[in-house]
Amino acid sequence: MQRPDPTPPADDAARAEALALLNLRHAALAYTASDGAPGISRIALGRSAAGVPVTLISSLAPHFAALGADGKCALLLGEPGLKGDPLTHPRLMIRARAEFVTSDSASNGTLRTEWLRDHPKSKLYIDFTDFAFVLLHPVSALLNGGFGKAFRLTPQDF
Repeated sequence: MQRPDPTPPADDAARAEALALLNLRHAALAYTASDGAPGISRIALGRSAAGVPVTLISSLAPHFAALGADGKCALLLGEPGLKGDPLTHPRLMIRARAEFVTSDSASNGTLRTEWLRDHPKSKLYIDFTDFAFVLLHPVSALLNGGFGKAFRLTPQDF
């Protein structure tokens, strides 16, 4: 007998908390490496004008090739507070599908402008030819808002 899912769908408060976490400027990105093993990397994070999580990745990074070969990935957002058990602080896990944005794409210029607004230090390398924007389209998500406060989110919740 299969047990029912104890995690309810997101309510308005959970959606607001998830969106607040999406304003963080970095995340952990999980991916599948070319040898089939899991990989994880810390990435800079932003959001497109449409609200889709986006990152800027160098082709020298192992996750660049991994996402090009298999766009399935996951993000973890959230930081523990200065006090208390780290597991009581909110965090958001997003399953996503990566989409590379080519340099000649109409949206590349808009992403560049938005990225520099939120990540001004990347001006040093944003135009290097080995860098590309990657949209991370949410497929599903789980918000853990602290002990006993978990919610499932859908792409529409973002």
